[in-house]
Amino acid sequence: MNEKAKQYFDSLKGKKVAFVGMGVANVPCAEFLAKQGITVYACDKRDREYIGKDICERLDALGVNFSLGDDYLSVLPDMDLVFRSHGILPFQNPWIGECIERGQKVTTEMEVFFKLCPSKIFAVTGSNGKTTTTTLITNMLREQGYKVYLGGNIGKALMPELETITENDIAVVELSSFQLLTMGNMKDTPDVAVVTNIECTHQDHHISLDEYVDAKRNVLIYQNSDCRTVLNADCDYSIGNRVYHDMRYDVRGKLSEFSIQHPVERGAYMNENGEIIYKDGDAETYVMNKDDIRIPGSHNIENYCAAISAVWGYVDKENMLKVARNFAGVEHRIEFVREFDGVKYYNDSIATSPSRVISGLRAFGRKIIVIMGGSDKGNDMSEMVPDIFKYVKILVLNGATADKIYDTVVNYDGYKESGLEIVKTDNLENALKEAKARTQKGDIVSLCPACPAFDQFKTFEYRGRKFKELVNGFGE
Repeated sequence: MNEKAKQYFDSLKGKKVAFVGMGVANVPCAEFLAKQGITVYACDKRDREYIGKDICERLDALGVNFSLGDDYLSVLPDMDLVFRSHGILPFQNPWIGECIERGQKVTTEMEVFFKLCPSKIFAVTGSNGKTTTTTLITNMLREQGYKVYLGGNIGKALMPELETITENDIAVVELSSFQLLTMGNMKDTPDVAVVTNIECTHQDHHISLDEYVDAKRNVLIYQNSDCRTVLNADCDYSIGNRVYHDMRYDVRGKLSEFSIQHPVERGAYMNENGEIIYKDGDAETYVMNKDDIRIPGSHNIENYCAAISAVWGYVDKENMLKVARNFAGVEHRIEFVREFDGVKYYNDSIATSPSRVISGLRAFGRKIIVIMGGSDKGNDMSEMVPDIFKYVKILVLNGATADKIYDTVVNYDGYKESGLEIVKTDNLENALKEAKARTQKGDIVSLCPACPAFDQFKTFEYRGRKFKELVNGFGE
């Protein structure tokens, strides 16, 4: 452990530290601090059964104190430091302000990691493409021979990795708007910051669109002249009420851009021949052809251009090409599940917004059968309707948003002429049965929900894995 991190964790000994929200990040962090001899409290409104028997037994064995149920916040006045789960946002949770008024520090594991990490940090955020781009950057760096620590919103806590990470390693971090919201004034900013794109989303969790965009902006506004910022040349980063304020004006370091529509001054772009080129002023270097990329969809060409722009100078183009030819994709992102009776099934459970649906539909370039629906996060569904008419022959709706999507589609101009068949049912399992019953040999069925999973599942990952379980159970 580096000296700065050691001093920080030593300073917590003899103090009481609470973790509020025992999810993917806070559980391993609570374990880590308990192993350092620090007094830890695990706080969650949910019970042990929901958190998980194995998790609770591990925490019990380390001497972690539990505060669960309706009064789970009752221990907070006695705490010296409070870690909030990244999904617990300040304006929705007055207890955060109460802690601050009492003089208590409220933080997150990611804020602590950025403060104490001794290595270079590549940070990726954006509305879409974060996880794939983060994974591509990681794979390219590893192919080059770097020891890479991957984590953040991708599903792994990084604070425990401070025990082993060194200045010669590289941390690659996916960051959500929830994580970035309180990461302003970061003295330890990412060496490379990537913002894949910005669109109107998560309006069920943010006060306004401006707050959402400003959270994303935190990844780059405190960088210095030695840092690199990678932005999408095909994206309007001025979305929101302040339409005059493009995110490009906030760049403090060296700006690289990427595009699949036109050349850029510095960064990776795809030309009219499908060649991906890295350009730096007048110098151009051929990297690969779009056909070298194993995973489908033009959005994934964008992700590769973003990753290439991020790692340029760190990774040889030969190693970038190896990744392109071998990488089969990230789970739940147009993930091929199996072929059964001549029908191919894909899991695109990550498609929780209309723009992701558009990418998922266009990836196949033909009409398919789509399972859609979930919980409502306030998105305007009309954006995806033209692509539904063009690329979907049977639309199977389920869950809390089934009626909302149905009404949007049937009231859109061109519905009657589209020939689209729509089926409504109650849940994912029945939706898959309805879809399967309507298939013919050569068809494609894709779970492409357009919505979060919370009406039926904990997360989109749980939904995607249930879908795969059901598909893989065909014929049994």
